[in-house]
Amino acid sequence: QVQLVESGGGLVQAGGSLRLSCAASGSIRNINVMGWYRQAPGQQRELVAHITTGGTINYADSVKGRFTVSRDNVQNTVTVYLQMNSLKPEDTAVYYCNVQLIWATYWGQGTQVTVSS
Repeated sequence: QVQLVESGGGLVQAGGSLRLSCAASGSIRNINVMGWYRQAPGQQRELVAHITTGGTINYADSVKGRFTVSRDNVQNTVTVYLQMNSLKPEDTAVYYCNVQLIWATYWGQGTQVTVSS
């Protein structure tokens, strides 16, 4: 079992920045991949960025050069961050933390990011 606690998000003007955090606890030794997805109204959920245990990082083309994903291990908690810079109105969505183990996938509760023009 993995427990996830998301934080961050909110309302920001275009060109601004936000940082999302997702703290994972529990069976963190079995985590393979951590990352972020987003879902805009009427759209499918899509990958934003993820980072593997080995350090491989992937970004959606739409966020390359603007978003940075990173992770941090402290004692019994692994936290994945999403630093979002140069935000655009089209980045508006609910952002979900995603954690993948060999046998299961966990999702955070979602946090709203709204970018005004």
